[in-house]
Amino acid sequence: MRQRKTDYGTIILHWTFVAAFAVALVTGLRIATETPDRTWINWFDAVLPRDSVWIAHMQAAVVLVAVAIGYLVYMLRSGLGRRVQLDKVRLRGLFGRGQARLSAVIALMYWIFFVTMFGLLVSGGALYFGFYSGYDVAMLHWVGTWVILAFVVLHVLTQYKSGGISQLLRIFRPAPLPAPPPRLDAVELLGLLAERSARLPESEGASAPPEVSSHPLQPRAETRRDRTDEPDPAPRSHGGPSRSRNPTLQANPFLVAAAAAITGASLLVATDRLAVDSVQIRRINPADAPVLDGDTSDRAWRGVRPFSLLTGEGGNFDGKGETRIAIRAVHDGTYAYFLFTWEDSTRSLKHLPLVKEADGWHLLHSGLQAGDEHRYNEDKFSVLLTTSDVTLAGGRTFHPGPQPVAGAPATMSGRGLHYTASGYADVWQWKATSGAIGWMDDTHFGPPLDPTPMQAANVVPYKGGFAPDPGTASYRDNFTVEADTSGGPRRSRLIAPLRLPKDVAATTGAMGDIDLDPNHGESEGARWFMTEQDSVPYSTSIDARIPTGTVIPGVILGGEFSGDRADVRSAARWASGHWALEVKRRLDTTSQFDVPIKTGIFMRVAAFDHSQIRHTRHVRPIRIEVE
Repeated sequence: MRQRKTDYGTIILHWTFVAAFAVALVTGLRIATETPDRTWINWFDAVLPRDSVWIAHMQAAVVLVAVAIGYLVYMLRSGLGRRVQLDKVRLRGLFGRGQARLSAVIALMYWIFFVTMFGLLVSGGALYFGFYSGYDVAMLHWVGTWVILAFVVLHVLTQYKSGGISQLLRIFRPAPLPAPPPRLDAVELLGLLAERSARLPESEGASAPPEVSSHPLQPRAETRRDRTDEPDPAPRSHGGPSRSRNPTLQANPFLVAAAAAITGASLLVATDRLAVDSVQIRRINPADAPVLDGDTSDRAWRGVRPFSLLTGEGGNFDGKGETRIAIRAVHDGTYAYFLFTWEDSTRSLKHLPLVKEADGWHLLHSGLQAGDEHRYNEDKFSVLLTTSDVTLAGGRTFHPGPQPVAGAPATMSGRGLHYTASGYADVWQWKATSGAIGWMDDTHFGPPLDPTPMQAANVVPYKGGFAPDPGTASYRDNFTVEADTSGGPRRSRLIAPLRLPKDVAATTGAMGDIDLDPNHGESEGARWFMTEQDSVPYSTSIDARIPTGTVIPGVILGGEFSGDRADVRSAARWASGHWALEVKRRLDTTSQFDVPIKTGIFMRVAAFDHSQIRHTRHVRPIRIEVE
């Protein structure tokens, strides 16, 4: 039996697509492990990549775009469009039998594949460039991946059905591209018909119709013995000399397709590099420096054009997981000032509150034990500064997987860890309750740290290389949690609160209208913390006087920030569904854990809606330019 073969252009494009999609698939699955309801993907942890996941994913995406362009050009130039042509004849074949139906099904599957791949590339581009970052686009990207996988399985099965193992093996057997059929020339057709009419035997009479082949330009089936082995004469124009058909020199279709693919991919990469997102830090007179009070009406902000970007794939935010963040920045030669504003429909201050019940105090939470509290937490905002040209999210500061650090404890949430291979990335964290008295916690990502005894025992989550800068903070939790947390997934028994209110009525009044629904925000002026001045250390005698049903804050504020941890001052205000956060820091703190604010460094921002770690994100970095 003659071996079936496939043109080499199709084979090259086919296997290039397979390789690129395989890389995009495994890296995409690793990225998807960061979605809380998809931690089941960690079952395949052993075969999923661990390093440079985002970088490899985007590189594979560029190759897929190139293959898509190349395939389209190749099909047009080679005349192979009939392979996937979905016309009326093929559609009618869906209601037929045998090979007609199979051919129609294969063609229909190809078009489902084309549409799905287009959706994957468009949704991926929207997420990458930040045009749209909501759950629906991410879900489109997720569903499209599984449609492509289903297509791969069905593609193999239908190809086997159409021609057996020989049909499957043809993708490994290259052959030259068959010449396309000649174009239909009307003048040549008329000349051919006239020539045939002139050759008819006189005995057949003038009324006999001429014999015409199925395609006028295909070879004729001669029956006369003296013509059996002779080639067909060249068609002639009527009454004139012979002329050649299609004299135009045709370029190799695969080379044209490859050139188009490389050009398209190069333009995509160049556009990405040239269209860098940047924030201008305009210079102002020190007398015009903004006052840190969360008020956006300062003179310094009036003439500054904000940089706006859409961040997504976070937690909450009314179920969309996205928010738009605007950034303004100025400096006076010594200090840099930032104004961050973002959308958040609720002012969430309920950070792990405590409720007294008949059997004692309980902590309200939903995922604290795994380090993934996403209900009873305060609103937060984070800024990352780095000197590295980190062109993709998580390229050097985040490592996905349930155990990214070999020999260290596995993550209790099943998600990845922040750390660097060397050096430090500067991280600022503002917290709506814990940072209420004027500081943004100055922290950093560095090389992985040794686990503490509590982390090694899986009592508290291991944090990789995420740690505060040296110094002290003015806040702490108002509780300690037992190692045996058998109190249920929502509430766990505490040993005891660390401090109790001096005046229960006054503390309750300061908390405003107490609504324990985590999706409901707090009123203006409400505070969900206690200070050391309005609280006392826990004692059973004081506890006995507090009635059942009392709610007290889970945060204690006392003292001030100190050391490197106190480098960033801030103030925030919430109004009309928006947070406004003003921040101040020296351009250069001289700390090894801080990044000097100067032209050429890169920034990332993230917003948290009453969530511990489920923050929004953007893929492309923001370049800082200091005037």
